[in-house]
Amino acid sequence: MSLRPLFFFGAALAALGPGCSSSDDSETKVGPFAPKVEWAHLTCDPLVPTQCGYPFPSNVWTVDAADTPTGRRVQIDDASFPAAVNGQKTTGAPWSKSDGFGAGTGILTHLPGATLEGLPSLATLPRSLEPDSPTVILDAETGQRIPHFAELDMSRADPDKVTFILRPVVPLADARRYVVAIRKVRGEDGELAPTPAFRALRDSIASSEPSVDARRGLYEDIFQRLAAAGVERETLQLAWDFTTASRENVTGWLLHMRDEALALAGEDGPAYVIDTVEDDWEPDLVAYRITGRMTAPLYLDKPEAGASLVFGADGMPEPNPARPTYEVPFRVIIPKSALTKPAALLQYGHGLLGSRNQIDAANFRKLVSEKNYVIFGVDLVGMSDDDSGHIANVLSSGQLHGIATMFDRMHQGMLNSLLAMRMMSRRFAKDPTYGAAIDPAERYYHGISQGGIAGGVYMSASTDVERGVLSVMGQPYGFLLNRSVDFAPFFLVLRGTYPDTRDQQLVLALTQMLWDRVEPNGWTKYLGGGLPNTPAHSVLMTAALGDHQVTTFGAHVMARAVGAKHLDTGLRDVFGLEKVPETQAGSVYAEYDFGLPDEPLCNVPMSHCDDPHGMIRKLQASDDQLDAFLRTGQGKNFCPGGACRFPDQGGCGAGPFPDLCAP
Repeated sequence: MSLRPLFFFGAALAALGPGCSSSDDSETKVGPFAPKVEWAHLTCDPLVPTQCGYPFPSNVWTVDAADTPTGRRVQIDDASFPAAVNGQKTTGAPWSKSDGFGAGTGILTHLPGATLEGLPSLATLPRSLEPDSPTVILDAETGQRIPHFAELDMSRADPDKVTFILRPVVPLADARRYVVAIRKVRGEDGELAPTPAFRALRDSIASSEPSVDARRGLYEDIFQRLAAAGVERETLQLAWDFTTASRENVTGWLLHMRDEALALAGEDGPAYVIDTVEDDWEPDLVAYRITGRMTAPLYLDKPEAGASLVFGADGMPEPNPARPTYEVPFRVIIPKSALTKPAALLQYGHGLLGSRNQIDAANFRKLVSEKNYVIFGVDLVGMSDDDSGHIANVLSSGQLHGIATMFDRMHQGMLNSLLAMRMMSRRFAKDPTYGAAIDPAERYYHGISQGGIAGGVYMSASTDVERGVLSVMGQPYGFLLNRSVDFAPFFLVLRGTYPDTRDQQLVLALTQMLWDRVEPNGWTKYLGGGLPNTPAHSVLMTAALGDHQVTTFGAHVMARAVGAKHLDTGLRDVFGLEKVPETQAGSVYAEYDFGLPDEPLCNVPMSHCDDPHGMIRKLQASDDQLDAFLRTGQGKNFCPGGACRFPDQGGCGAGPFPDLCAP
C-alpha cells in the first residue's frame, strides 16, 4: 500500500491549521451582542472547515490599515495559500499591496453536496434580485442587492470537492463593503445544514472555536444588515463580508506611470527610429509597411518576461535608475489611400499572447485601405508571444506569487501602448517622409480578443483617444478562463500543480486580484469618466454568439460596466442593457449570430460547430459599423435587413448538440 495518499491527507489536515479545527458546540445560549464591526484575522476560517482559504474573498484575510482609502490591507498568511504537489509554497507579499479585493472576483465557498435547485443562473439573472433569492450579495452601504448567478465548478474530479461560486454580473463599487448570504441551498436530502462555527454565530450558542466569540459583534452587524434587506437570520446557511479595493489602489500605478511618462516624452511624444520601410509589400493596397523602435521609460527591473516593477519611496512605480529607457518595437501600415487624403490613426490591440505583426492580416489591409486608416501596433508585453513560457512556468512552479511579474510587465505593456499613440499622433505625424499621410486629429483604437479585453483598460486610461472598437471581448478574466478553449493548455499545467479543484478556483480568484490593475475588471466602470486627468471615452463592443474563446456572458459584464446601450441586431435581449435601434453618442454593444446553439451556462467552453471568434472582423457590415462609430460616434446596424445573422458560416449542420454541462 502506498503511503502517498496518507501523506497528502495528513498534509491537508496540517494546512487547515488550528483555526479550521472542528468545534465542540453546545446548545448553551450566549449574548445578546452589540454590533461591532471588527474583523478577526485568520489563517483558515472555520466557517468553511473543509477548505482553507474559503470563503473568499473575506475580510478575515485583511488587517486594519489607517493609511489606505479603505482602512484595510489584504494580509493572507502563507499557510492560507494552496500547497502545490511539488511542496513549493506561495507567499502573500504581492497581495499585501492591495487595500481590498477585486470588484469582479468570483465569490467562492464549499458547500458539500450542494445543488443549484432554485438558485439564480445565467439564464435567470433577475432571480438574484427577488426577495426570496437563496443567494444574496448586498451592498452594506446602500442596502442594494447585486445581480449575480450561482454555479458549481464543472472542472471537478471529485464530487466532494466542488466549489460553489457566486459571480456578480456588474462590477462592484470600489472601496465598498459587501455582505454575502446563502440560504435554502439544497442537497439530495434537503436543505444543507450550516457548519458548527456559523451556527454558533447565527443562533448565539456557545462554541469552543476562538474566532467565533471574536466575531460575535461583527455578525450582529451582518445579521442586522441582512434583516433590513429582508434576509431572515434563522434561514442562513452561511454569511460573511468583504471589502473591495479602492480606485486609487487599482488604477493608481498605471495612471502615475502614464502621467510621468508623457511628461518625460515632452510635447512631441517619444523619440523613434525607423528600421525598415517596404514599399512593395502589398502594392495594390499598401504604400508602406514600416518597422521601427520607440524609446520609452522602463519601469521594470529588466525588459524581459519575468520582470518586476521598480518602486520609488512614494510606493509608486518609477523608471529604472540603472536603465531608465528602452526601445519598444512597433509596426505601421500606411495604405495607398493615405497618399491622396491624410488618414486617421488606428491603433491595434493584438490577440491572446500575440504580437504587433497581426496587423499584416488580410482583413486589416482591406479595412484600412477601404476606410483610409493608418494602422499601427506595439506588443502588449506581459501578455505577448514572449510571455507564454514564463506564465506556464509560474503556474507549474507552485509559487503563485511569481504571477505578479506578469501583471507588473503588463503595466509596462499598457504604458507602451499609450505612448505609441502619443508618438504616432505627434512626432511621427511630423515625419518629413511619412507624416503627410497622417491626420493627427483623428485618433482611434481597435482591439480584438485579448486586444478587446485589454482595450477596456486602454480606452479607460487614454488621454489621446476618445473612441474605440472592442471586438469579441469580455471581463473579468477569472470569469472567462474556465469558459475559454484557449485556457486549456494552461489549465492542464494548473491541474498538475494543484490537483484539488477547490485550490484551482482559489488560485484563479487570487490571480484575478492582481490582474485587476491591468484588466477591464478594475477600469471599465470609469471608461465614461471619473479618472483623474482623463477624458470620458466611448466604445463600440461587438460579440459573436457561441464564441469558443471569449464567452458573450463576459461581454455582457463589460457592456454593463461601461453603461452601453444594446444595439438591436435582430437577436436576443440582454439583461441590464437597454435595446435601441441606433445610438447618437456613448458606448454601444452589438451581437452577431453565426448559427451556433446556445452557449453552455456552466463554466466550460463552448465547443459546438466552428468557432465564430474570428468571423465578425471579416464581415463588410462590421467594417462599415466600425468606421461609422469611430468617425461619428454613432452606433448603427449595417447588417442586411437589420438582422446580423449569418447561419451558413457556423458550420453547425443539423445537430443535435450534446449538453456540455452534463456531468
